[in-house]
Amino acid sequence: MNGSRGTSVDTPGETEETTDDRARSRYAWRVLSVVCLASLMSGLNNSSLTIALPAIVGSFDASVFETTWILLAYQLTNVSLMVFFGRLADLFGRRPMYMTGVALFTGASLLAGFAPSVGLLIACRVVQGIGTAMLITNSAALVTAAFPRRLLGQGLGIYMASFSLAQLLGPTLGGLLATELGWQWTFWSNVPVGVVCLLWGLRVMERVPRRRERLRIDPLGNLLVLVGLGALLLALSQVGTSGWDDPLVLGCLAVFVLAVPAFLLVERRVAEPVVDLRTFRDPVVGIGTLAGFLATVSRFAVVLLMGLYFQAVSGDTPAEAGLKVLPVAIASIIAAPLAGALLRHIAPRTVAVAACAFSLVGVTLLLFTISVDTPYPVLIGAVVVLGIGSGAFIPANSTAMLQDLPPDRLGITNAVRLMAQSSGVVISTAVALTLVAAPLPVALRPQLFDGSLSQVSPKALEDLVTGYRWAFGLMAVMSVLCLVASTVGRQVNAISRRAATTVPTR
Repeated sequence: MNGSRGTSVDTPGETEETTDDRARSRYAWRVLSVVCLASLMSGLNNSSLTIALPAIVGSFDASVFETTWILLAYQLTNVSLMVFFGRLADLFGRRPMYMTGVALFTGASLLAGFAPSVGLLIACRVVQGIGTAMLITNSAALVTAAFPRRLLGQGLGIYMASFSLAQLLGPTLGGLLATELGWQWTFWSNVPVGVVCLLWGLRVMERVPRRRERLRIDPLGNLLVLVGLGALLLALSQVGTSGWDDPLVLGCLAVFVLAVPAFLLVERRVAEPVVDLRTFRDPVVGIGTLAGFLATVSRFAVVLLMGLYFQAVSGDTPAEAGLKVLPVAIASIIAAPLAGALLRHIAPRTVAVAACAFSLVGVTLLLFTISVDTPYPVLIGAVVVLGIGSGAFIPANSTAMLQDLPPDRLGITNAVRLMAQSSGVVISTAVALTLVAAPLPVALRPQLFDGSLSQVSPKALEDLVTGYRWAFGLMAVMSVLCLVASTVGRQVNAISRRAATTVPTR
């Protein structure tokens, strides 16, 4: 009789627990659908614009400076405001911040298509950058807070795959829209996606009570982030055409060098810094941030460089070059969710180390095989290996950093991670393009970027290959450093988790 009562009491408890777990899982997948939709929207816009840019420049007869700032205004705004919005999200909640970002990005996309001048288009790009910063700084944090720990790696893997999908579809979509409908549709195509995302997110995402804290903003710290990163981005964007000895480049680099220690000094003294330097006292976070930055610097520009290679060396059209680099995006899309599934059984940092090793093998193969007449299967095989490593690294590294953090630190920590990663994107692109063009005579560099270098002398192509070897050599060095950081991080993660689970004895 007593045994029967025991059974009748335990069963409802088990049923209730199972029901709650299922409800949480359903909620998590719905949140993930919102996050992936918004990430796909912002990623498609960014990647498609690189193909549509010539049509935009021709429509406005934009100068080189204006053309640069069509891209730079968005990048600078996005990178410099990530940490700021991470702090605001911790105070006001990630749901309202995320929905505001979706609304801003959608509205700016609509207005950008109607922009009557390049100045107003750049202003719309600034607003798009603000919206994207609100989205990106909260995306992984929303996924991490929604998912049960046993499914977190899988959720982050699918989220990261949405970026790879955007990179896969963006250039093709941008070229098609700009050619058939006009460059305006590269912006207007975001609007229906944004409206659906906004309505679905408002319905799905749970409201979380605001934290009862006084809002304290660090205006000087935010200004130093904007000035320092802005100067660095401007220097890196100009060095390819003006050279390292250009007064503007030197002046911007000097501003950046002065802004860094000033920023660190300010952040150590203010009560509520835009970047809490104490975050980096946690070695798991510090090493994870460093590894993520090195990984981005070492791999991000590879697809861009290979697209230029196929056009400049092989004489391919942009469409043909896009198809040739397609396998790397497919490899990343497949690798990200597979890595997420592996994280249910293998420690995240172990997966990150293996992913770093894959990427190092891929970039080393590119370094030693790149030439004017390297067979396509050899090149794309190396790029696919690198893509597998790149796709698997991000969810593994993100999970290792975020899985054990308290909820009130997720937003700011994720914002720091993303700012470092986004800075790596800019640096990887600027430095790689500078290196591949450096051996070429200045007069021939425009032919590299418009894809017509194959029409000039073989000597120019050989010089270009030398530049590619310099770029891949630097990427290989960065990959080695990333592997070292991830290996150290693996040991640190293991020590940290053992310390957390150790019960003191008397």
